[in-house]
Amino acid sequence: MYITEELECVVCCYEYSRSDRIPRVLHCNHTFCAVCLETLSSLQGVVRTVSCPLCRWITCTRASMTLPGSLWVNTDIWDQIKEEQQKKKTDEEDLEDTKTHLIKSTLPNSKKSSFLSKLYKIFSCVILQREDMDSR
Repeated sequence: MYITEELECVVCCYEYSRSDRIPRVLHCNHTFCAVCLETLSSLQGVVRTVSCPLCRWITCTRASMTLPGSLWVNTDIWDQIKEEQQKKKTDEEDLEDTKTHLIKSTLPNSKKSSFLSKLYKIFSCVILQREDMDSR
């Protein structure tokens, strides 16, 4: 796989991760998540084989080793996963800041405290009503 490709496994269509869906490279240089490779692998005596879903090249490893232990991690994708996680976190923080700013800027100063107190009353009322219903 190349850096420009999507950060998801083409077999299961889930995004790669740094925990369970680690991007592993077959000997043909195609990359798939470890979960799919385990599913696609077959044990044949002392050899474990995986046929690439894209090109059908057969990757052979020792059966005594785990499949993830015998295949390299695609480091290009591995690095991109971290970058994407940081970007998402930054985007989420920016979105929250924007929402807060929009709420504060749309209300005149005199009405801000009035609005917030009314909002608090509404939600505390909803919470109290729910507690009453739960206690029944």
